[in-house]
Amino acid sequence: MTLHLERELTSLKKQIVTLGTIVEESLFDASKAVSERNTFLAKKVIDGDSTINNKEVEIEEECLKVLALHQPVAIDLRFIVATLKINNDLERIGDLAANIAARAMKLTKLPSTEMIFDIDRMTETTQSMLKQSLDALVEMNLELARGVLPLDDEVDDMNRKNYKLGQEKIKASPEYTSQILAMLSVSRNLERIGDLATNIAEDIIYMISGDIVRHSDLSEI
Repeated sequence: MTLHLERELTSLKKQIVTLGTIVEESLFDASKAVSERNTFLAKKVIDGDSTINNKEVEIEEECLKVLALHQPVAIDLRFIVATLKINNDLERIGDLAANIAARAMKLTKLPSTEMIFDIDRMTETTQSMLKQSLDALVEMNLELARGVLPLDDEVDDMNRKNYKLGQEKIKASPEYTSQILAMLSVSRNLERIGDLATNIAEDIIYMISGDIVRHSDLSEI
């Protein structure tokens, strides 16, 4: 690896970690906006989505420039390919956080109702998945990345349970349909964030080891 390429790759890693930190904060604020019915935090997340979008474009352009100028191979090429994919997934998580913030804004305008969903635990799990994926990226740690994968099934199970509870609640108390649908939207967005955090972990595994684990059984990873 040339010194120039090494510097470019180091810069890319700093940029993708910075984007990850911004997205992680956005998800935290959006989740807090829902639990606290906080319009200030919700608006902050929605307004900040353009910053995430702009950084995603900058990182993509930088990756393409490095590919064109240096034509990297082996682990350097894997790093850039994985960075491109992680970059896209982080931008999508930012969009989903903004969706959650929009639901928080809606909930502030509706009468409160008994919380029947375990959104707090679901939020904690998805936040943990994202943080662990980003930590794996910073440390280039295979075990941390692999540890994210089984958590995706837990989030999926929580989302399915929330939908079942939501259907039962709408039948029992149709006057709260708007609130229930808003919370189910939060649940669905969290489930999709869990999927994307898993994608990031899988890309880090590929980046470090060269193994493609997207379609593998967890017992084989």
